[in-house]
Amino acid sequence: MALRNSSPTESGAAPQGRTSNRARLVLACEVRQGTRPWQLVYLEDLSPTGFRITGLSQPSLIKPLNLRIPGMQLLSARVRWHRGSELGCEFTAPLHVAVFEHLVRSSQQVFGTSL
Repeated sequence: MALRNSSPTESGAAPQGRTSNRARLVLACEVRQGTRPWQLVYLEDLSPTGFRITGLSQPSLIKPLNLRIPGMQLLSARVRWHRGSELGCEFTAPLHVAVFEHLVRSSQQVFGTSL
């Protein structure tokens, strides 16, 4: 599992102030904004403070979203950026380090290798 300290934003530059570790992974999960139906998306980048997903059709940049990861409680987030089919989101409450580490370990067990 590759850990990195930043990822590009829409402009291609790393956001200032981002200091948390980021894990590249792929987890299938579901997202819902408002009263819209749940949609299958892929969480591809995770940190204790946020994540990047792909696959959400017609996202709203102003409505908060709920993220449902199998085996986890419902998580809330705000959309921070949108680029093509990717969305960068910030959790409304940061993940506890143990939850973050559990998700990283779980993704490694699914794939059996580092990304």
